[in-house]
Amino acid sequence: MLVSTYSICACDRGARQWGVVVQSRFLAVGSIVPWAEPRVGAIATQSHANPRYGPDGLALLREGLSAEEVVGRLTEADDRRAERQLGVVDAAGRAAAFTGDACREWAGSRTGPGYAAQGNILVSAETVDALAETFEGTDGAPLGERLLGCLEAAQAAGGDSRGQQSAALLVVGPEQGFAGLSDVFVDLRVDDHEHPLEELRRIFAIHHELFVAAPSE
Repeated sequence: MLVSTYSICACDRGARQWGVVVQSRFLAVGSIVPWAEPRVGAIATQSHANPRYGPDGLALLREGLSAEEVVGRLTEADDRRAERQLGVVDAAGRAAAFTGDACREWAGSRTGPGYAAQGNILVSAETVDALAETFEGTDGAPLGERLLGCLEAAQAAGGDSRGQQSAALLVVGPEQGFAGLSDVFVDLRVDDHEHPLEELRRIFAIHHELFVAAPSE
């Protein structure tokens, strides 16, 4: 399952939020790549994606392993790690990433405080640079807005060399979701669309109007 894509997983520890945003020339990328749990961390699994990296990685983070230790543990146990790409941010905001030697060019990653940005089958390294630099340059903005901005900047820098098809945004925070009874603050997916980033931005605005900006009753 080749999930050619670019993504960034990140956290805002002050807001107690962790999240992932992703775009790909792949159907329903939001069903595979993004994983996150409040006070635990966020994970993006892609390229020839191993979907077990999500739940297994969160379980390791829950045990207290660092992002770097989780990346090492997951990839060392995987005979097909050369085909995988992985990004992890832990509860403390530490980040780590992995790009296997068999991932198709351009493929690579950047990490920094609170984020891991990665992509494969990209036009160039500028796509991942745009993810990282946009996140670094928007400190103080709400995490969901920052992540969407990262995605849009990455697409403007070249994006996936095969084009666009789907996108997703996942942000979690303790009891920050619906009615204060869910940890899922934002979970929006565009599964198949000619312009998935524009559509994701549109429904994100609706989400904000309904669940963030609207006065409580």
